[in-house]
Amino acid sequence: MNHLTYPEAIVVGLLQGVTELFPVSSLGHSILLPALLGGRWARDLNVSAPESPYLAFVVGLHVATALALLVFFWRDWVRIVTGLVTSVRYRRIETPDERLAWMIVLATIPVGITGLLLEHTFRTVLGRPIPAAIFLIVNGVLLYGAERLRRRAAADPAVPQTDPAAESDRRIAAGSLGGATLVGSAQVLALLPGISRSGVTLGAGLLKGLSHEDAARFSFLLATPVILAAGVLKIPDLFGPLGEGIRGQVLAGSLASGVAAYLSVRFLTRYFETRTLTPFAIYCVIAGVASLVWLTVA
Repeated sequence: MNHLTYPEAIVVGLLQGVTELFPVSSLGHSILLPALLGGRWARDLNVSAPESPYLAFVVGLHVATALALLVFFWRDWVRIVTGLVTSVRYRRIETPDERLAWMIVLATIPVGITGLLLEHTFRTVLGRPIPAAIFLIVNGVLLYGAERLRRRAAADPAVPQTDPAAESDRRIAAGSLGGATLVGSAQVLALLPGISRSGVTLGAGLLKGLSHEDAARFSFLLATPVILAAGVLKIPDLFGPLGEGIRGQVLAGSLASGVAAYLSVRFLTRYFETRTLTPFAIYCVIAGVASLVWLTVA
């Protein structure tokens, strides 16, 4: 019989909603928190266990996170989908919206293929607390390195902006399709527990010359289809034997995750207007080292 209590579901839902978008790795935290708490949490919330309902639960929460992103960026997605439709219809890639649509499509392909082929292997081999702690440290180093090596974004002329979001999308679309594909390909690293999807794509965006604000926006736009697809693929598991006895908990966790994700993306889009990845890099290194010490000494 599957075990997952409502308190566990709500706590993990809140954790997922926040850490999926903050550049600190949601999977890493979902593995480390139960291990650090120990007891029933460690038994119930084990993603590497055979036929683990916890993994299906965690990935199922991605749907709520993706829906929160869709709600927050709905105007962008209307422009992006419209751009994709007009691009296919007229066989062109001319407008910023058409370019941005194809950037997202091309950038999603590498992580989609890799995830389908290797997700199970990474989860069973590396979905344990010690590797998660190590990769969390690596994530911090990557974030700090991206800040140190980033290319400075060229300042736009000082003109009034009637729609800052559309202007940000225009600046992102001014990049190359190949560059966008490389930024999206960085998401492959996030299959490793402890490496943040938003962190590696945001860092890659900085290295390609985007500002923190534009890199964060592009990171969240790139994450939306990947997170949604990952959640949708796991939903059938929750309607099968793995979901027996925990569907109410899944609903409670999803609600918590969706609210937390919406508040997180609202905060982060403003945060990155003026601030950097450095605090998150420091947090990841400290949290990873502390977890590693606790898990190896305790």
